[in-house]
Amino acid sequence: MTTDAWPAHTTRVVPWRQSGRHGTRADRMLREITVSLPPLIADLPYRPEPELAGALTAAAREVIAVDADPRGHLGALGGLLLRTESVSSSRIEQVDATMDDYARAVAGIRANESASSMVAATRALGQMIERAGGTGRIRLEDLLDAHRTLMADDPVDARYAGRIRDVQNWISGSDHSPIGAVHVPPPAESVPAYLEDLLAFSNRDDLDPVAQAAIAHAQFESVHPFTDGNGRIGRALINAVLRRRGLTTRTVVPVASAMLAERDRYFALVNGYRDGAVDAFVADLARGTRIAAAASRESADRLAELPAYWRELSRPRAGSAAAKLLDVLAEHPILGAEEAQELTGAPLSSVYTALDRLEADGVIRQVTARQRNRVWGVIDLLGELDDLAARIGAAVRAGG
Repeated sequence: MTTDAWPAHTTRVVPWRQSGRHGTRADRMLREITVSLPPLIADLPYRPEPELAGALTAAAREVIAVDADPRGHLGALGGLLLRTESVSSSRIEQVDATMDDYARAVAGIRANESASSMVAATRALGQMIERAGGTGRIRLEDLLDAHRTLMADDPVDARYAGRIRDVQNWISGSDHSPIGAVHVPPPAESVPAYLEDLLAFSNRDDLDPVAQAAIAHAQFESVHPFTDGNGRIGRALINAVLRRRGLTTRTVVPVASAMLAERDRYFALVNGYRDGAVDAFVADLARGTRIAAAASRESADRLAELPAYWRELSRPRAGSAAAKLLDVLAEHPILGAEEAQELTGAPLSSVYTALDRLEADGVIRQVTARQRNRVWGVIDLLGELDDLAARIGAAVRAGG
């Protein structure tokens, strides 16, 4: 346990009325609901006991080791980890698509709705961490902009993209009222003050950074400031805190893959935070962070070996468009002919020849079933997205 008890949420009964007449008679007759009121945490101390402090230090050490890798492939690694984190975070919300659909959506080709949402989550996460690193702060405008990026094309909640909710929301239970809900967040009018408090906490420098990221995430989920997208933005906040605190400078920790491996446990620990069980959630995030970072180092090793492996596989002529493409493929795992031409400076006819050759040699594969505006994915890198998440999940389930 921490040396300072973490306050549990309190509750308040507030009036409730449906905007229409929907659901069961119980939904329609409901007149009062009990909302959960998180504590204000901006200035709360958090001093973990020695064993937990050691786990937090071990997690931070693994993260720093990945980010400080001296080999010249960190751009490729950063892109891989960013995609892995956002794909796993989406899957926690049961938003899923094949890697081919995801690749098409990355290339701007209209894929299925889930693939487009996963790409939006990737962009939102990248945006949040870049701003946290660039400004040294996590600001309300950054949260709102990331949410706008995530939800702009959502078929249901696009009108709320980038906006703090002005309605009451709830988690689970009935679709028509908070009856049976697992959690009923605070009333809409209190959300701006809660976010101001949360951001003050997230911008502190006197806390362990991994613990700070964990608590910020749990508090964000309790406040639930948006009508939808709270889970994905809340998990992006974890990496934004780690970037702001300097644990990462070029990479992302795919901690959502650890959460996805034991999804029910993750949700239970977030619920436990509302009862004041802060240490359990902090310890779990520390463990997941350590495992995710260690697995990311294995991906770093694989990425470092790939260019030589591709050259051995294809044996392109020196100076050819194919040879030039092999030099940059690690950082461009999904590309079309025009992008390949920009990267190589070769004539378009030579680029198509190079792409066809690399496809025949098993380096890339086409992810579009058409002759015009074709898109290719790098086989090893698309596979590593799922492989990395799978390694993290296996280690989590094994008790690593």
